[in-house]
Amino acid sequence: MKVYLMSLVIGLGVGAIYGMLGVRSPAPPIVALLGLLGMLVGEQLVPWVQHQVLDVRAMTHVSDHTPRPSRVRATALNREHGDGRA
Repeated sequence: MKVYLMSLVIGLGVGAIYGMLGVRSPAPPIVALLGLLGMLVGEQLVPWVQHQVLDVRAMTHVSDHTPRPSRVRATALNREHGDGRA
């Protein structure tokens, strides 16, 4: 985040110098800049969405496999409650 802020501040400073000197900026038109912004947002959005989807899949995967008592434990419980099954 610090790098982005520094880049913005430096860009604003250079833009102000260009404005004071009356020099036209070599930057592309606003449409191209918006396209670049969209590319950057998309680049950051894809990993975020993948992380969200993987987290949801992991949570449903865990909840689908509820622990069940083992056969040994179930047999021991039946004996404790007087059930003659082995």
